[in-house]
Amino acid sequence: MSDNSKGKATSRRQFLSGAAAVGVGAVGSGAARAASPDPLITQVQEWAQATGEGVDATPYGLPIQFEKDVVRRNVEWLTADTISSINFTPIHALDGTITPQGCAFERHHSGAIELSKPDYRLMINGLVDTPLVFTYEDLERFPRENRVYFCECAANTGMEWAGAQLNGAQFTHGMIHNMEYSGVPLRTLLEEAGVKPAGKWIYVEGADASSNGRSIPLEKAMDDVLVAFKANGEALRKEHGYPVRLVVPGWEGNMWVKWLRRVEVTEMAIESREETSKYTDTLEDGTSRKWSWVMDAKSVVTSPSPQAPITHGPGPLVITGLAWSGRGSITGVDVSVDGGKNWVPARLAAPGTDKALTRFYLDYNWDGSEMLLQARAKDSSGYVQPTKAQLRDVRGENSIYHNNCIQTWWIKESGEAENVEVS
Repeated sequence: MSDNSKGKATSRRQFLSGAAAVGVGAVGSGAARAASPDPLITQVQEWAQATGEGVDATPYGLPIQFEKDVVRRNVEWLTADTISSINFTPIHALDGTITPQGCAFERHHSGAIELSKPDYRLMINGLVDTPLVFTYEDLERFPRENRVYFCECAANTGMEWAGAQLNGAQFTHGMIHNMEYSGVPLRTLLEEAGVKPAGKWIYVEGADASSNGRSIPLEKAMDDVLVAFKANGEALRKEHGYPVRLVVPGWEGNMWVKWLRRVEVTEMAIESREETSKYTDTLEDGTSRKWSWVMDAKSVVTSPSPQAPITHGPGPLVITGLAWSGRGSITGVDVSVDGGKNWVPARLAAPGTDKALTRFYLDYNWDGSEMLLQARAKDSSGYVQPTKAQLRDVRGENSIYHNNCIQTWWIKESGEAENVEVS
């Protein structure tokens, strides 16, 4: 970063020493509060004068009332009916990488259904030696795996193609979640049935009214696709496909069929008009790229952002966000405070893992000046996240899917943030 930048990145030691210098309770806002005793620390408070709730008060733990704003949100005008709609993960209010199931975005084509474990069946048919039907208990008897993967809707950030539209990271980038899935590799079940040499694809469908049928190349199905029945250690939630869903790592979320009921091995892809449109991206020159399943490298600063403004004034500031790639692991994230003119490497909370979210941090000393805040991800394939201008040169402005452009937040002197574009 150039010397004339409006702020500077700090080392961890500088950050901690700076915080200590202003005194406990006054980090980032000077020592004004240290001048007089704080009754919240010097006096016994109400919550320390009586006993609290017992262990049987909430048999299933829920967030405390003070976190009631950390919820999924819907955009009412997005669809005609919420039965076939989407809501958004509150990524601006979360940290780490694992998304709680209760906060994880949901997308429905005909509404979430209630299907019990005893009523569950999964059929493997088509070009197989032995068509099979599995119960839920059957699936539990197979060797299982635990894998952390992100699930991203292909339309995530899709409303931003023509310009800055939605003022919040939850709404621009919240069609994503990252969970630890437990289940059986699909290849195990396919091998149990015996795939015939003519089989090149699978067609999967769900048990809901829409069925949401999708075709997947057999090569992918035999690689890392998972038939999952647990997420983050517990049963799938109803809205996420209880009791069993498909996990298709790194590929667009509409292929992660929920309430999975059938896997048919086929010689060719089975295409409906809806399916073809989702797998195809029309380019600016009028041509189309087909089979665009993979979600390219992407990142976003989640705080500060429009829903997570700076409230403490100038001083030490933790800039944080998420990065991910369907082509592999995140190897680095750069952050810019001047709209992409200069970049500094952020600190990855942990080494990037395959097709999973990576948390990044930049410990920064904010001087109260305006910032044009951006993040830029790089993945293990060598891919570097593009600007929106670079995407538009190829894709135009009328796309819907696969917008993985660099996002810009205008951080004002007040600490408030706004979704903007930079040239």
